[in-house]
Amino acid sequence: MKIQTTNLWMLLCFICIAGVSDAADDSNQVTVLTLKANDVTAKVSPLFYGLMTEEINHSYDGGIYAELIRNRIFKEVPIKRPLTKPEKEFKIEYGDSPNDGLMYWELVQTNGGIGSMSQDLSQPMNTALTNSLKLKITSLGENQRVGISNEGFWGIPVRPHTTYRARIHVKAGDGFKGPLTLALVDQDGKTIYTQTEIEQITDHYQRYDATLTTGDVKVTKDARFHIWAGDTGTVWFSLVSLFPPTYNNRPNGNRIDLMQLLADMKPEFLRFPGGNYVEGATIATRFDWKKTIGDITERPGHANDIWSGWSSDGMGMLEFLLWCEDLNMEPVIVVYSGYSMTGDRVAPGPDLEPYVQDALDQIEYTIGDASTPWGARRAKDGHPEPFKLTYMEIGNEEDVGNWRSKGNEYDARFTQFYDAIRAKYPQLKIIGATPVTSDLIKTRQPDVYDDHYYRSSVSMQADAHHYDDFDRNGPKIFVGEWATREGSPTPHLGAALGDAAWLTGLERNSDVVVMESYAPLFVNVNPGAMLWRTDLIGYDALTCYGSPSYYVQQMFSSHHGDTVIAVDADHTPSRLVEMRRRISDGEMETYSVDIPWLFYNATRDSHQGLIYLKLVNCSEVPRPVQIQINGVTNVKSIGELVQMKGNSTDDTNSITDPTHIIPTTTAINGLSHDFKQTLPPLSVSVLTIHAN
Repeated sequence: MKIQTTNLWMLLCFICIAGVSDAADDSNQVTVLTLKANDVTAKVSPLFYGLMTEEINHSYDGGIYAELIRNRIFKEVPIKRPLTKPEKEFKIEYGDSPNDGLMYWELVQTNGGIGSMSQDLSQPMNTALTNSLKLKITSLGENQRVGISNEGFWGIPVRPHTTYRARIHVKAGDGFKGPLTLALVDQDGKTIYTQTEIEQITDHYQRYDATLTTGDVKVTKDARFHIWAGDTGTVWFSLVSLFPPTYNNRPNGNRIDLMQLLADMKPEFLRFPGGNYVEGATIATRFDWKKTIGDITERPGHANDIWSGWSSDGMGMLEFLLWCEDLNMEPVIVVYSGYSMTGDRVAPGPDLEPYVQDALDQIEYTIGDASTPWGARRAKDGHPEPFKLTYMEIGNEEDVGNWRSKGNEYDARFTQFYDAIRAKYPQLKIIGATPVTSDLIKTRQPDVYDDHYYRSSVSMQADAHHYDDFDRNGPKIFVGEWATREGSPTPHLGAALGDAAWLTGLERNSDVVVMESYAPLFVNVNPGAMLWRTDLIGYDALTCYGSPSYYVQQMFSSHHGDTVIAVDADHTPSRLVEMRRRISDGEMETYSVDIPWLFYNATRDSHQGLIYLKLVNCSEVPRPVQIQINGVTNVKSIGELVQMKGNSTDDTNSITDPTHIIPTTTAINGLSHDFKQTLPPLSVSVLTIHAN
């Protein structure tokens, strides 16, 4: 994720619209598109459409990772940091209260029951789980309760006829032997949706599993999880976990609804674990993958100080790989390159060697067979078969010089990683974490460069032909992060039109741009959860929705061939836009750009003869288009039209109105070698044409 930059390749991010002038009314002028089905201009990369993910906006904990208990190992403390301060002013502030580690937990005392709750660092379960919650039950009579309560991530969802899996690691003292009652209750604790009992607790830490099954209860997102003691004494909790049903029934798995939204996009890769998240604010708070594998009791978690939060690391290395497996994607792994966001650094040479070895071990964990040390560890963790891996990236956004002042060093660090990976895994393609226009990498040649763009809708439209004139024999590009940043918390229709225009250019040039992924992927829409807008998919504890930009991605990724075909255009309407950009500190430049109203691209499935024509009308008037198809013998008269449209660029989807702007799919008649199609205002259309 880009926080701040003055790099030339990103200047368009800061464009301001100064004025728009549309020449004479051209809404009745017919644009002629000539599709040359036998003129292949590029092959579509097999991994073109994908996903980028990092722990931001509660993407994992409180997001796709299905754990319902917040702060399950009692380590989360308040973290405050300035998001866009210069490096020299960048400070992390941690909470300092003795019980800060008990955030999101409350003491339960009802009907006269008496007890206390405190954080205890003297009763660790192991070297990973060093904190515990100490519950002391002093007085407990009939119809009284003393226990603890967790609020979840802005509530815990409850649905009827649903089974939840609870797991706790506890020990007892001061004569307490049990029982413990586990329950899902409403906010005031009076309505019990479901409960179960663990009858006896030992005086040493032990794991206890239980299930809670609801009946005909009312759907809510505002439940709480309670644990009540059945006698006086003391109980220490080291880990408390609760899972709903998960995608593919993974025991440490993902939310079903969010995974289904992703599956509907038909993604071909997942770039993980970040983003700035892989770097952390310091070396100590980077994504240290070896601490994220094994049982959840082996994972100490870490401060996600770069995005002001806590990571349980329940979403660990294996979970990322299983996420890929579940959606038939390839992993694109970003490895820590030796530099963190506050300037904490590892010098190239001997000091960097352990981190290079970590990267080699990470690759071995992913693709090594069970005879290798880390392949054997993966097998022990439950996945004997290796995963597939083609691409990996060394670091993240290494070009942001004014923020981290690390550019002069990246060449040496990249070379050290590159040489070690290339020597052991020559089949892998290595991504350099700089834009193709950067000159930071000099000693070695990356297989792919990583371009990132965050812009306005009109800026995306203005630059939709960015890669048209690139050297076809030059470097390959991964547009690893990009978004039209309009709308909040998720993009509105105007942003989606900018995204669609930009995507026509990326797909048209998919011999150069071999992969693309929108970022960020997720946002929890509750107040306080969002740190970066705009985000592709929104959700709360109970439900989720796709933004208009999500549906653009879904429409495009679900409808494309394996070859790009030439399209000639006549009479394409446009408007002259006056814009401003920063050319140096305190200095702006005004310039004019002629920007089309219509954007288009065509691909062909060489096996089935299908032509996919993508059309984007960014104007507020209908646009007639004459479509001519050359190079085919037959065109079936019936095809398919997938179309998304709205009445205003501000139209959007939300948690309360999740389907306000969504595509519709209809059969369309009258197709031939030469036919007319009128595009509605503010619309994205995909035509599927059957042609031999």
